[in-house]
Amino acid sequence: MDAHTARRRPGRGVDAYRNTTWVTQIDGVLAEDAAAPVTGGTPTSSSTLPGLVLWMIEQARVSAGSRVLITGAGTGLSTAYVCEIAGEGRTTAIETDPAVTERAREALAEAGYAPTPVTGDGLRGHAGRAPYDVVLAFCSMRHVPYGLLRQVEEGGTLLVTLAGWGGGHGLVLLTADGEGGAAGRFLPGYTSFMMARTHDRPPHGPVELLPGEQRRSRIDPALLDDWNGRYVAQLATPSAERLGAGHEQVLLDVATGSQARTRAAENGDGWTVIQRGPLKLWDAVEDSIALWQAHGSPHLSEFGMTITPHAQRVWLGTPDGPGWALPV
Repeated sequence: MDAHTARRRPGRGVDAYRNTTWVTQIDGVLAEDAAAPVTGGTPTSSSTLPGLVLWMIEQARVSAGSRVLITGAGTGLSTAYVCEIAGEGRTTAIETDPAVTERAREALAEAGYAPTPVTGDGLRGHAGRAPYDVVLAFCSMRHVPYGLLRQVEEGGTLLVTLAGWGGGHGLVLLTADGEGGAAGRFLPGYTSFMMARTHDRPPHGPVELLPGEQRRSRIDPALLDDWNGRYVAQLATPSAERLGAGHEQVLLDVATGSQARTRAAENGDGWTVIQRGPLKLWDAVEDSIALWQAHGSPHLSEFGMTITPHAQRVWLGTPDGPGWALPV
């Protein structure tokens, strides 16, 4: 909730103090600009639940005097918290949507804060105020952009949500090495954010599921409904979009047009997978899930990430353990 909404909806200012997430924009239309109540559509901006924001600020080790870059500033609530802790003169907030940026700037000014608001692609950072001690990303990304990483001071931290088109999310805390690399581990919990617009999947029309090679699946497709299983499957198929649920999963590879879909076996014994295209998507998912299960099916907090100037890798257990390359 911000000053605009509070004025338009008297008596609702108390909502800002509830520990919940508020969707504030649907398909690029801000809530206060909607001509009528909105049903359906895709959320494109929100105000994250305050408890999560404060926990992330704590995990990223923001302190008095920290130089902080916030990507995905949204309503400005997270920016206000950082201003209070680090100082408004040390806080830069970047948001891709000019209308959202302006609304956040006005709300922050009414609250008595004057950070540096910037309209632009948060994944590019803001070099004009670099270097930063902390980067806090309130949007998801498929990998950590090197241009953003290079704006972080040696020993500085990045707290980002790594996601993909398969619906998996993992929050990872990284420490920059000052040489174009970083390393760290995934954090406990179940955190997700909207995908950064420049990392979202390309739009497409109706999907036609085509015939293909059919066989018995080696895993229960419903494992992809599990928070951790879904992320592990996504690591194995980084350019695939996931549709469906339960025993009826659908994977569509954006790059090659390859398909995989599953269903319960006609005889009721197990599951069937049908694959088509140059990539055997379900084969990759099965291998990845089997590896994860062989290590006890751990939570993502048992995973970590290493970034070098030329590659980004998510690993299980230790940096030299089994791993997956991220698309860069």
